[in-house]
Amino acid sequence: MVVLDPRNARYGGHTVSTRRVVIASDHAGFELKQALVAQLRELGCDPVDLGTDGSQSVDYPDFADKLAAAMAQGQADTGVLVCGTGIGISIGANRHSHIRAGLAHDVTSARLMREHNDANVLALGARLIGLATACDCLKVFLETSFEGGRHQRRVDKLSPPPATPRPA
Repeated sequence: MVVLDPRNARYGGHTVSTRRVVIASDHAGFELKQALVAQLRELGCDPVDLGTDGSQSVDYPDFADKLAAAMAQGQADTGVLVCGTGIGISIGANRHSHIRAGLAHDVTSARLMREHNDANVLALGARLIGLATACDCLKVFLETSFEGGRHQRRVDKLSPPPATPRPA
């Protein structure tokens, strides 16, 4: 997928580039993640697979942290996370102030998390949705832009509040 994002300084608003997407999962999401990596390539994206690399039990917060670190380092502006339900891994990701992860169960939720919430990470539950639905969610998530406008005020409120001085 070729994108031009004028909000992204790396593209300077003028250079067209292949979209890089970081993706990670725990053991329960491994098979679906592998299929989504292939889907990302079919969509013309450059997937960066952060693991896990098999079905052996791992802890989903570790992979949410890996993805958040990769995004903080500028490896990508967009991410995908997969665990059994999508719930735990999205909670883990949302602990990081630069992440707005949304859990999708259908294309409507994938579209609205981008349009209204400016989500930068798509979370999916491998035990809850099928491959076709997951691929549809991914495609819609990547193709949908943030509407801004009235939604910007709300998204701004999702950012961490300013630090308050502690009483002495």
